[in-house]
Amino acid sequence: MDFPENGREIEIHSYKHNGTLHRVWEETLILQGTSKEIICGNDRILVHESDGRAWRTREPAVCYFNRNKWFNVIGMVRADGIHYYCNLGTPFVWDEEALKYIDYDLDIKVYPDMTYQLLDEDEYEQHKEEMNYPREIDHKIKESVQELQSWIFQRKGPFSPYFVEKWYERFLFFR
Repeated sequence: MDFPENGREIEIHSYKHNGTLHRVWEETLILQGTSKEIICGNDRILVHESDGRAWRTREPAVCYFNRNKWFNVIGMVRADGIHYYCNLGTPFVWDEEALKYIDYDLDIKVYPDMTYQLLDEDEYEQHKEEMNYPREIDHKIKESVQELQSWIFQRKGPFSPYFVEKWYERFLFFR
């Protein structure tokens, strides 16, 4: 599998378990792409929702995707510090059209002081029922919530000190 080269702009597509397109982020810049992980950045980009709505992100962000993890992390650069939004979903695939993953509804919002909040548990339960998530997927998602919480507590990966700042500087260099 070829990975997008550093400095290339790509789109990110998220899907739901039933295969429907959920959301598309435009103009995301690859900062580092390897067979294991992709780190990218964007700033005030257009996001298209499956219902036809579109909106712009409010701040610069560094995005972290890992080939082996059932979550991805967006570090948003704000005046009061780094805020994180973590999506529980499948590991990414890259197919020359876009970076893609399946979004499984659960999210974790992390504040600059590293406190966090699990979001959308009701949406997860509703979609699990409606789309018949297999038991293995349910187990993997719940296991990944625990792993993500551990990463937050340990300040691991994208939560490590200066991770977002370092990659945001690289993003500015490419701009």
